[in-house]
Amino acid sequence: MKAPQELKNEHQGIELMLRVIEAVADKLGRGEQIHAEHLDGIMEFLSIFVDKCHHGKEEEFLFPALEAAGVPRDGGPIGVMLNEHEQGRKLVARLKDAVTSYTSGNKTAAVSVQLTANEYVALLTQHIAKENTVLFPMADAKLDSNKDTELFEAFEQLERERIGVGKHEEFHALLDQLRDAYMN
Repeated sequence: MKAPQELKNEHQGIELMLRVIEAVADKLGRGEQIHAEHLDGIMEFLSIFVDKCHHGKEEEFLFPALEAAGVPRDGGPIGVMLNEHEQGRKLVARLKDAVTSYTSGNKTAAVSVQLTANEYVALLTQHIAKENTVLFPMADAKLDSNKDTELFEAFEQLERERIGVGKHEEFHALLDQLRDAYMN
């Protein structure tokens, strides 16, 4: 199945960013300075790639397809995932505020960046594990190859329209840059 695999592949990039965020949070906890452009790149990745692109694909296409195949929204994995997406959005908003304060010169905001970043990493780490081990195998079992192809094409269209041609590659270049800066 191509559609669930596409989302799993995106999870790999997101997990790398989560490890970068942990490293950045650790540096902030030790009082080290973090470049504003790196923090801006992280925030753009979380807002655009994770939320608009990845979560958009799930919320607009995968989840409705699973509901149509008989998977309940309320009291089931779809409802849990939607709730966690919303929790993630709230944490990203808090993180954005803390990053803005930090990059504006308020060095005490480093603590808020660190705490919120770690909370976000914890949420998304367990969220991805649930999707990879419960939701995506369910999609593989419940969706036929025609629906899978339809979903994959919708994913590609969403990516072109929401984030633009070439932006996915820019995000991967950002991941490489941040990995090299913070994880060596």
